[in-house]
Amino acid sequence: MLNDEKPPADCMDRRRVGVLLHLTSLPGFGPCGSLGPEAHNFTAFLADCGISVWQMLPVGPTQMGGSPYQTSSVHAGSPRLIALEYMRDRGWLDGLPELTGGDADAVKSSALRRAWDGFRRRAEPSDHHALEAFAEENAYWLRDYGLFRALHEEQQSCWWAWPLPLRHRDPSALDKARGRLARDIDYIVFEQFQFFAQWQALRDHANGLGIKLFGDMPIFVAHDSAEVWAHPEDFELEPDGSPRVVAGVPPDYFSATGQRWGNPLYRWEQMQADGFRFWLDRVRTQMRLFDMVRIDHFRGFESHWEIPAQEEFAINGRWVKALGDELFERLHQRFGRLPLIAEDLGVITEEVEALRRKYRLPGMKVLQFAFSGDPDNPYLPFHHDRDSVVYTGTHDNDTSLGWYESLDEGTRAYVDAYLGYPGEPMPWPLVRCALASRAHLAILPMQDVLGLGGTHRMNVPGTAEGNWTWRFEWGQVDEELPGKLREMIRLYAR
Repeated sequence: MLNDEKPPADCMDRRRVGVLLHLTSLPGFGPCGSLGPEAHNFTAFLADCGISVWQMLPVGPTQMGGSPYQTSSVHAGSPRLIALEYMRDRGWLDGLPELTGGDADAVKSSALRRAWDGFRRRAEPSDHHALEAFAEENAYWLRDYGLFRALHEEQQSCWWAWPLPLRHRDPSALDKARGRLARDIDYIVFEQFQFFAQWQALRDHANGLGIKLFGDMPIFVAHDSAEVWAHPEDFELEPDGSPRVVAGVPPDYFSATGQRWGNPLYRWEQMQADGFRFWLDRVRTQMRLFDMVRIDHFRGFESHWEIPAQEEFAINGRWVKALGDELFERLHQRFGRLPLIAEDLGVITEEVEALRRKYRLPGMKVLQFAFSGDPDNPYLPFHHDRDSVVYTGTHDNDTSLGWYESLDEGTRAYVDAYLGYPGEPMPWPLVRCALASRAHLAILPMQDVLGLGGTHRMNVPGTAEGNWTWRFEWGQVDEELPGKLREMIRLYAR
């Protein structure tokens, strides 16, 4: 049993404060934020503010809708996040294209292809050797991903609609495809080589400034992904590749009918039989990217909400036991102490809490959930453990200012009374509440740092349009903000 007074040594070594901002929300050149100069500028801004953690959302290749929680690989990086500036500076790309308008992603993709051609013609021998070493080191996922993506682009359809030999991974058909698509596969490998090289440069820069990178790992994977195609035996699929049951959650704070995510569920017994290979590989990649990682929907490792695939709504599902204890025991054997944070929001059973504590995984506390008027509410600050991460809100919440302005009069009066009728405008009273918490790590969404209203929220759960596109601008940063944050961080010993 974890002693609440002794925070984990790896990712909760002292009181810290972090900012939640996805890479795509950075300002600057391109259709979305990237690993380019603005990412390095942002780490410098965090250091100037005294902030020592940068949390972001999953960084994999997104699908239609742009959700970072539905990606075509649990290992690969999103090509949208690759910065063209560095390839121009290396002489592989002649200038930067105009990346504005509705075709910006297509224009960037074309520029990446030209950069690859430039790399092949102009790169130093040491660069080619580094590419070869990268491909060999990452073969455990890159070989399947490269072929999957090349086939996806060739077939222009989801993998379960491919010709049967490709769908069922007939060795002869795969060999022919590798030969036919060799050039495309080589480009995809180069693309990932660039992503990870740029990522490592950012991580080195951030760590050099005393900033930890904090990632996010969805518990489930997208149906149309390299991992489901490559290892269908690990998932609850029908013989034709369609899911038998899918993931989601029952009715909760966010939705009266629950949420039907649609991800295929795991065959836990099969995963256990092969030593949880899928999870060992996945955590290995995450540890390469991040100093600490949040596991989204930790609840699902104890029991997951199983929805028959033909059901339209999540409400018609059931809880089914998972093998989380066996999985985390195996991960602990392989990696030792895990720098993981458990997303344990919502209705959490004693069994889920016991699993989290057994493996000493800090949980989450969200202040926007705290003011129900119930003194037993676990999100109220006096219930926080040191072994936890406190948030004003998350990417799924409204901004704290937007949340406050949407409260009914009675609840708003209760919030004001709890916070001592502060003279500061929202969201700063809630920010101070987070910083004063006993929780060893406090995370502030960038929207709250900037004091922005509800039109700037990142995501509205259960909706498909208008999410994941928010970007901040440096003009929104008041010149006095770094000094204000440094003083608050000093005051609350973070």
